[in-house]
Order: sequence, then C-alpha cells, then structure tokens
Amino acid sequence: MPTQLDPVSVPATVERVAETMLPTKYGLFRLLGYRDADNTEHVALVRGIDEEQVSARGNARSNAPLVRVHSECLTGDALGSYRCDCGEQLDAALHAISEEGHGVLVYVRGHEGRGIGLLAKLKAYALQDAGVDTVDANTSLGLPVDSRNYSQAADILQDLGVFRIRLLSANPAKQEALEELGITVVERRGLAVPERAENAAYLATKRSRMRHDRPANDDVWQQLLAGSAHPVAGTVDDEDLVHRYGFIAAARGSLVLAHLRQSLDGFIASRSGDDSFPGAGEDHGHLDRLRALMDAVVVGVGTVIADDCTLTVQSVRGSNPTRVILDPGGALPLAAQVLTDDAAPTIWVVAEETVVTDDLARHVSVVRTGKGGFDPSAVLGVLRGMGLAKVLVEGGGKTV
Repeated sequence: MPTQLDPVSVPATVERVAETMLPTKYGLFRLLGYRDADNTEHVALVRGIDEEQVSARGNARSNAPLVRVHSECLTGDALGSYRCDCGEQLDAALHAISEEGHGVLVYVRGHEGRGIGLLAKLKAYALQDAGVDTVDANTSLGLPVDSRNYSQAADILQDLGVFRIRLLSANPAKQEALEELGITVVERRGLAVPERAENAAYLATKRSRMRHDRPANDDVWQQLLAGSAHPVAGTVDDEDLVHRYGFIAAARGSLVLAHLRQSLDGFIASRSGDDSFPGAGEDHGHLDRLRALMDAVVVGVGTVIADDCTLTVQSVRGSNPTRVILDPGGALPLAAQVLTDDAAPTIWVVAEETVVTDDLARHVSVVRTGKGGFDPSAVLGVLRGMGLAKVLVEGGGKTV
C-alpha cells in the first residue's frame, strides 16, 4: 500500500516532495508539491480523487476528471492584472473543480509570459503599450511566441494516476502537447470569464494568431446578454437560465428588480452588520448574472461602507452596470472601491447642499438632488433620464 507521500508511479522528471491540505474560498483541496529535474517547483491542487481508484486507467468518461494545467502568471494570478485573463481563469477553474467535486489543477511554475520569464514579459508589455500585439512583441525581443513545456504537468498527472482528463482550456496546443505526453483528453472546454476592455486585443490575438477557441456565440447565456427574448435552450442548465433570466432579456423599457440575501430567521445581515452568511458565496453567480443583464445597480451608502463592494460582474461573462450610490450626506469614503476602481461608471447621488470634493476619478459623476430627490420614483426618473432603464436595487434593506 502506498503511504500518503508515495506516488502511484515515479516519472523521471518530477519528484513528489510534500503533501498537505489547503483550505480555499472554493473549499478544501489536497495540495501536493513537486520538484522537476531543473529544480523548478510546481504544485497540484486535487479534489475528490483517490489515486488507487483511478490509476487503473478506466475508459469511462466518469474516470476523466476536470483538469486545468495553469501556467504561472504573477501579474494576473497574484496582482489581479486585467491585461490578461489568467487570474480569472485560475479562479474559474478552481470553482469548476470544486462544483464538480472531482478534479486537478496543476500550477506550472516557469511558464511566466508563455515561458519567456517575468522581466521579458514586462518588456513585451511595454511594446504592447505602443500598439504591438502579444505575438509580435515576443518576436521583436528575439523570443519565442510560446516556449512552454508541459512534460512536468503530464508527469504530475500520471503520478496522481490520472491518464484521461477533461481539459479546462481554450488552447488546442495545450491539448496536443499533453496527448503527445501520454495524457488522453476526452473533452476540452474553455472557461467562461469576462472579456474586458483591457484584455480584448490580447484575447483577440490569441484567437486569430495562436488558434485559441473563440467563445461560443450561440450559447444561451450569450443570447440572453444580447437581449434575445426567446433564447433557444438545450440542456437542463440552459432551461434554468431561460427560466431565471429570460424575462430580463425580454424586457423592453423600464424594469426594476430588488435583490436581498436573507437567512432562514429573517435577517439580511449578521449581528456584526455584514452580509457574509455561511454559504452566501453560492449566491454570487446569480447576483453577477443579474448585474450583467441590468443597466444600473443601486445601493445605499451604508452597504458600500460595510462591504467596500465593487458592484462589478466577476464570475460570468457580461458588462459591468453603472454603479449608483445613494448618499444624501456625502458619507462615502474617498478610498471606497466604487470611487477608485474605474471598471464601471459610478454615479454618486448626494443632497443639494452636501459638500463633496471635486477631485474625483473620471469614471465618477456627482448628481445632486433636492428635497424629496431620494424618493424611489425620483431616483428612477433621474436614471431613466440618463438612459438607464433596467435597474437592480441591491441594498441595503432600507434602500430596497
């Protein structure tokens, strides 16, 4: 019987060095540390896989766990850069594996900038700032477009007894490389993450010049985002999307929705004042879909002070709504993310006599309203006058 640290097989290029548990916002994962022949360290996050059960290389699709082979990206993964979609792909992969309860994320070190290294990637970024695309930026520096080697990832999967996978990737070259290394890819699918203005050109280049998959234009969520009143549903999940959100896409003209999370004992916030109930994270996907389908999201200033929320779309495809903060007395902290993060336009609604600074970011507009201006009909009238017809009221309780 293998011990906890004994690999099922012993590939020549990697050595399993350590194993522990890693609690994350997506649940508990086994975390295994590896060292390769070049002394580079890698990790695998494993969920719901018993090595003795899968090492027999069964042929059934059920024996093929979800697998993400994720290339190290300091700027995207750790620093939250929007120049790429790496950090969001990492989050989406962990979420998908956690939801299914069966899968592996192999985090491959030494893949920074598709293998050219961190500082070379920053030099390539500087060229991209001047209008050069991501492919030509690398070649202009005398560097390969993609020099990644997936042998360590394949050997780590084989060490775990995983030989058949469902690959979470939009990159066919990654599938081809893994298959050449003895991993059977029974399915490959991309991860749905937001496409942002900051990375749109980067993603377009990968699709046009590096064979990356284009996002499906005919899936139900895309149809809903496009305003289709009668999207064509296929799977059970598609039917659920249509049932939940079809009426929003079909709405022509004014529509106001309110959203509150509530505990079974009738509270919309914990006794400490925050809204982070156990399990509240399960609601975020639904909330993000609502935000993506609406023109504006309205909250009272108390919600922003309590949560410092961004009110942006994070876990699904879609555009960010305009953020509307109702703040008669001008209590909104100037360091609040809605004022500092320009991911979405922000309307700061204050009373006529309230004094606020003029030194605000370009994405922030101050709207002053007189007596009675915070009446719901008056607020909605102002928003309709700005072309914001579909309005989501998120909170807090008094605002809703």
